[in-house]
Amino acid sequence: MRPTLLSRLARLVGRFAVSGLLMAAAGTTALAPPASAADGLTQVTGFGSNPGNLSMYTYVPAGLPAGAPLVVAMHGCGQTANGYYANSGWTKLADQYGFALVFPQTGAANNSLSCFTWFDPADSTRDKGEAASVTQMVTKAESLYGSDAHRVYVTGLSAGGGMAANLLAAYPDVFAGGSIASGLPAQCATSQIGASSCQYGSLGLTPAQWGDKVRAQYPGYAGPWPRVAIWQGTSDYTVYPVNATELRDQWTNVHGISQTPSSTTSLPAGTTLTSYDDTSGKPAVQLYQINGMGHGLAVDPGSGAEQCGTTAAYFLDTICSSYYTAKFWGLDQGGGTAPGDGGEQLPAPTGLTADPATDTSISLSWSPVQGAASYRVHRGGTQVGTPTGTTFTDTALTPATAYTYTVAAVAADGTVGTASSAVTATTTGSAPTCTTATNYAHVTAGRAHTSGGSTYANGSNENMGLYNVFVTHTLKQTSSGHYVLADSGC
Repeated sequence: MRPTLLSRLARLVGRFAVSGLLMAAAGTTALAPPASAADGLTQVTGFGSNPGNLSMYTYVPAGLPAGAPLVVAMHGCGQTANGYYANSGWTKLADQYGFALVFPQTGAANNSLSCFTWFDPADSTRDKGEAASVTQMVTKAESLYGSDAHRVYVTGLSAGGGMAANLLAAYPDVFAGGSIASGLPAQCATSQIGASSCQYGSLGLTPAQWGDKVRAQYPGYAGPWPRVAIWQGTSDYTVYPVNATELRDQWTNVHGISQTPSSTTSLPAGTTLTSYDDTSGKPAVQLYQINGMGHGLAVDPGSGAEQCGTTAAYFLDTICSSYYTAKFWGLDQGGGTAPGDGGEQLPAPTGLTADPATDTSISLSWSPVQGAASYRVHRGGTQVGTPTGTTFTDTALTPATAYTYTVAAVAADGTVGTASSAVTATTTGSAPTCTTATNYAHVTAGRAHTSGGSTYANGSNENMGLYNVFVTHTLKQTSSGHYVLADSGC
């Protein structure tokens, strides 16, 4: 009997599951994550609504000052935050160069193989699922450690690398740079079956088509774009090496530069580095190809200056990829500069103050910086204003909520200066309250009103359905007399 299409698809999905959605292999046992601080790794809770159901772990060197960079490091399938912390080499570099680390962790509740779901738009696009959870971790870390919102980077292995690429595409305003190890191009797949096509072959897209997949994730974004490092073994039969080439095509196109290398360099362990420079002569994309290496993250155990990491399953003894990535981002020079900077950086604004003006707004002011044509104001990891003066009022905020801000000066040529120290202010008013009740009860209590037999939330005027005692909703009061639907969580 000839196999049906359904049976062929089932075998395809089965093949993909056996391959571990990028890396979990037979005989690999995932270590249980620590429930609290363990060997310097600490779990952080309460970092936001967490729509992606992830766990947040951090490592912060002792005495780390405010204004230091932040690196988000994402594990592969079958791995944990603790395993990535212990083996990737990033902790040594955090101690040496001075930056904080965030280790997101997924689990079997999200994916049977504990993979980040890089192939699902419900988790891999802006403000959705796991991607949103990771950016909430960034905001939390910036609040806890005073991290510089202009120097936030993301790196990942395999499925974590695929998610890192998606984060760079969805949040170029959050991440100044990224590193993708044995991973996939941004938005290569939008389904699990589609993921197999990416994993084992080429989609045959042009650089412009790959670039369009990035640009579509945050329409209207005008840059600067993150600087991207790509790491790939030439003997990787889990994520085929063509993915590294397509990543190169994608991000050079996004940066508007040629796919012809600006330079080629030989590095240890049979590694070839090709760099692709922007118009200022600064590397925007770097491709590291390691001859003969299979699927995993390149590490190089030892005490040498260029060595880091520990060998384990999918941590392969070749070259310390974390070390070269940190240098590419400029972390060895105090964190480097924001992408796209072409000239000399302006100094950080001083005297930044943030005062609650109302229950929904906060007013900022700072001292002028000589040579500044404008300023960039960031709330958490998100740019919220580009004033030309030294004051800015952030609006449409939530009452009784703390917000963290930094400001950087921008020169006339577009060069972005060093970010200021972070300040935090809390809006006035009462914290939002949520009430779950029938539509009839909401109307009776003054939280909603009726029109033509339907119920509408007061203030937002959102349609709640029929006016009766059978339909139930949760309403969140965001300000006096203003309610919004909050059925998905308050």
